[in-house]
Amino acid sequence: MVRKRRELARWLRRAAIAALLAVPAAALAVPPWYFQTPATPVAREIITLHDLIFWICVAIFIGVFGTMFYSLYRHRKSVGHQAVQFHENTAVEVIWTIIPFLILLFMAWPATKTILAAHDTAASDMTIKVTGYQWKWNYDYVQEGFGYYSTLATPLDQIEGRAPKDEHYLLEVDNPLVVPVGAKVRVLVTANDVIHSWWVPAFGVKQDAIPGFVRDTWFRADKVGIYRGQCAELCGKEHGFMPVVVEVKSKDDYAKWVAEQKQKLGAAAQNPNKVWDEKELVAHGEQVFNANCAACHQAGGTGNAAIGAPALVGDKVVLGPAQHQIDVVLNGQTDGVVQKAPTGGKMPSWSQLSDVDIASVITYTRNSWGNKAGENVVQPSAVKAERK
Repeated sequence: MVRKRRELARWLRRAAIAALLAVPAAALAVPPWYFQTPATPVAREIITLHDLIFWICVAIFIGVFGTMFYSLYRHRKSVGHQAVQFHENTAVEVIWTIIPFLILLFMAWPATKTILAAHDTAASDMTIKVTGYQWKWNYDYVQEGFGYYSTLATPLDQIEGRAPKDEHYLLEVDNPLVVPVGAKVRVLVTANDVIHSWWVPAFGVKQDAIPGFVRDTWFRADKVGIYRGQCAELCGKEHGFMPVVVEVKSKDDYAKWVAEQKQKLGAAAQNPNKVWDEKELVAHGEQVFNANCAACHQAGGTGNAAIGAPALVGDKVVLGPAQHQIDVVLNGQTDGVVQKAPTGGKMPSWSQLSDVDIASVITYTRNSWGNKAGENVVQPSAVKAERK
């Protein structure tokens, strides 16, 4: 009997050691399938909470199943044990009610603390409005007075398998969100079309973007670097092509970046009734085209037949009446029919762009790659007049 007890004790020890070695959080090294390295206080709290709850669950698992397996082995019928008959043991019922209650209470305290911290947006240093679109993000710097779009920058050759995929495949954008290190950033999240979800794992931030609603969250990055996430809500056929990239800069570098952005994007804030010079429109239109249109129509205007994006070189819409091209850009186009709210058409609506942006990009396409339209200059006032 003593030998059997020793064998059982050794078996239980081995089972416990095996369970501990299999724990995802056991760790001197961070495995690739674990949490990303945290870059904010909230992310660290979330990981600490996860590890605490996990170890509590491991302890409960070992305690409950260890007791059960020991009882089955120690009191098995083959060694002469008979089942004990008992019913409504008050002491046992009180114990197995109080113990789970205390365990849940012990777990609820840190969980509540972490949830409250993750939603405390008070005393923020800056506010950024994030709007989800099919399939890109728009970032508006509320205090700074400018904004821009962030779209997938992974080359089409990689997506279609004609080129090797790099380290950040489908996690690259043309214009990342840029914030200063150490600043508490309040993020207002909404959507323009369907439900999206703005998610940056290293920040411990995941907030649904719902049309018609504005939700807020926050983060404070404590080290300079580039952090990547994705839209975490199934938002349509291009859902996997909607990454989130946040670049955290030093305060000096951030100040320089803000000054550059205000200078570069200043044209979009101009009075739409101003008469623009053709060279100014073409120069600004090239920036707008590269940021919003080149992903489909390609930088050289050659288009991409695989995704239904026509070449703009010699295109009848580009070389035709300016009013029709304005309608196409503003309202979208499906199989040659202009729609106000396209859902899956070849050309989505770009009405979210300013009058100056639309006029500039149209003027750029009508004067680039050898194109020379009859109406080669489109003024912002013409776009303003066509808005429905």
